[in-house]
Amino acid sequence: MPTIRDEAVCVRHWDFSETSQTVSLFLRDHGLVRGLAKGARRERGSFSGGFDLFTRGEIVLISKPGRELATLTEWTLLETFPILRRDAAANRCGWYLADLIGRFLHQPEPHPATWTATVTALRELDRGVDVDRVLLAFQWRMLCDLGYRPRLDLDGLEGDTVAFSAESGGVVEDSGTPDRWRVRRTTIELLDSIASGEGVISEVAEAASVGRANRLLATWVRELLGTETVPMRLLFGS
Repeated sequence: MPTIRDEAVCVRHWDFSETSQTVSLFLRDHGLVRGLAKGARRERGSFSGGFDLFTRGEIVLISKPGRELATLTEWTLLETFPILRRDAAANRCGWYLADLIGRFLHQPEPHPATWTATVTALRELDRGVDVDRVLLAFQWRMLCDLGYRPRLDLDGLEGDTVAFSAESGGVVEDSGTPDRWRVRRTTIELLDSIASGEGVISEVAEAASVGRANRLLATWVRELLGTETVPMRLLFGS
């Protein structure tokens, strides 16, 4: 029964009892882990007063083979990102990020680029960086890290509009068929510039283009998941 000490972000929690919690943590070096923290809500316990969503801390846990829940033994709070509890737009963005992590990561294996993207997004939201820009950078970095980077090749495609095909995994000719989503060439060019800049969005990128790129990636996420999630609907509308 190995003891693990790692940094983690809390992406979900449930009350197990009056003083205990079940939590889902995204660990820097061990991926997504679900565990039980007995006595987490006791003021003088070993869990900094309990787990809250969108917080970063240091976790100590015992992982038992064959057990769905790890035993959490210590939680030291490091960052709280308070704007996510004060600002509605930042909160919706945070819920979407946490939901994607919970849905895409199924095994306790490390995803360092997604971990870095998550902490970066939370810190930028807390500093007041534009929510759409934070969201676009996170979606792009996560999709690339998990092997879902969309194909953005525009070679041989003319006109101001092209299409995106879920079946093809990227940009295709705009044939007008219902299985293809019509998108502006400028939207694809923005994503291509982000890809070339290792996930960095140009400061001169227009807000409207950033918004359209976010919706395209969210639509791609919806197809990958096979469902429109509640956080997705709240963030982007139906």
